[in-house]
Amino acid sequence: MPPRYRIEIKRSAAKEIRGIPRKKDRQRVVARIEGLADDPRPPGCVKLSGRGAYRIRQGVFRIVYTVTDDKLVIEVVKVGHRRDVYR
Repeated sequence: MPPRYRIEIKRSAAKEIRGIPRKKDRQRVVARIEGLADDPRPPGCVKLSGRGAYRIRQGVFRIVYTVTDDKLVIEVVKVGHRRDVYR
């Protein structure tokens, strides 16, 4: 079985998650983030050009995160609606 990654969520990203209005959307985003522990680069993830970050989609929300393979750490950098997240 492949090793599990430790997930760290930046304080600003945690605030963005709490700011998601619908509870069901919030739960889906959190479940998606938890799934990264087993598979840090799931199907559909996109490496963002210009920085070493990845992006996954959950409905209209985007989760931007970095992966540090040698330390088995995933850091969630930003979570937000697709129209705002890249600004």
